[in-house]
Amino acid sequence: MSDDVVHRSLVDIVGEDYASNRPEETFIYSVDSGTEGPRQVDYVVVPATVEQVQRVVLLANQHRVPITPMGANLTLNGLGLPARGGIVLDMKRMDRILELNRPRRYVVIEAGVTQGRLGSYLEKNCPDLEHSRPEAPPMATVVGNMVIRGHGYLSLRYGNNAHHVNGMEVVLPTGEACTIGAGCVSPWPFCKGPLPDLSGLFCGWNGTTGIITRLSLKLFPKRRILDVIGYTVKDAGMLPELLYQVTHTDMVDNLFVVGIASADGRSRQYVNASITGDLDEEIAYKKALLQRIAVESSGAGERQVRFVYPVPDMIRSRFVEKPPYVSPALAADFQKGGGYRYCGAILPVDKIPDAWAAGTRIASRQGLTFLPGVQILGYCHSCMFGFVYPFNRAEEETVERVRRAMRETNEAVLEMGGIPWKAETGAQARIVQRMQPSTHDLMERIWRAMDPNRIMNPGNWGK
Repeated sequence: MSDDVVHRSLVDIVGEDYASNRPEETFIYSVDSGTEGPRQVDYVVVPATVEQVQRVVLLANQHRVPITPMGANLTLNGLGLPARGGIVLDMKRMDRILELNRPRRYVVIEAGVTQGRLGSYLEKNCPDLEHSRPEAPPMATVVGNMVIRGHGYLSLRYGNNAHHVNGMEVVLPTGEACTIGAGCVSPWPFCKGPLPDLSGLFCGWNGTTGIITRLSLKLFPKRRILDVIGYTVKDAGMLPELLYQVTHTDMVDNLFVVGIASADGRSRQYVNASITGDLDEEIAYKKALLQRIAVESSGAGERQVRFVYPVPDMIRSRFVEKPPYVSPALAADFQKGGGYRYCGAILPVDKIPDAWAAGTRIASRQGLTFLPGVQILGYCHSCMFGFVYPFNRAEEETVERVRRAMRETNEAVLEMGGIPWKAETGAQARIVQRMQPSTHDLMERIWRAMDPNRIMNPGNWGK
């Protein structure tokens, strides 16, 4: 079939204003803000209903055209871009908040709802509840963050944001709409269990198993007071035990480590911890206990760990006045040119010193600045170690050095026993190489059963 036939069919489904094959419009969907470079996009379609999504998927099957769902395209590593051309399915028109159930603490949203929209809606309509917002601009979509197993402001207590899913509506690669979770049996999408947890088939799969059109998301108590304390640490080797002691108090809501690594590796680490409560006395007690940890960690010798309160204004603004909408400009504007890439490595917490040293070495070898940042996940069950490399977009030679640094970093993470998060296709291939063959064989069997025509975002995870 000719391109015109596919395009005309897409126009019939969504209307002329919401389907295009014009190069000046498809180009916008062929790039993101990272260093992966442009990808081929043949068609863009912006559906408004689940029925339209179904019809687009059926059309893609009919003509064997690959299809890639896209949220806000903010991953920096090409996950929202097609690896093998075809149709990009932009979900931004599906932006309704369908239900807010305060007694049961959940909200039901469509796939295009942004973090900023949901946050504002909850502040207005249910100010005593909140969702786990990620370190992302307000335009990032809630579903997009969830499907990549993203991390949010409440991930220390409640796990990554995929753990907060009650259920979902999904359009399968064959075009059927399927409800997952309690909503497939009950009138209310209030939980996943005790049914088989099928939501895992759509989290972490990079759009290769279906298209989420609707999501039921857990909400959590929002406390009246939010404050931040900090620690400075002279030796990265002390971080794992300090972080263990802080999380062991069960008094911290969010825990980050940041710093600027120097070329000689002697950079100082800064730990900041968010604490919440409903009474001033509660906050004062938590601060006193967390301060005591710094004293006990340093012992009788030189103070290797220092308690910081009040924290610097930049930290306070970032985590208290506007939590947690940190602007990527903090990294992108570090150097002239406004670009940055990062490898988000999921690691055991005791590997933080090794990761810090590895990033410092890689940045020095490639002539780059290294901005490490760590978010603790769960009660020190794991962490996301961000190897951040800012660069000047106007300097192709610098961009290439960042690409090399990313490849080196991904390899270093795998050598440490970690797993690159939001891995670009090259890093996915390295992960698959290290994966037990039987595990990838299971993934292949799932794809064969769910997507017999291999249309859903092929090129990811070895599909």
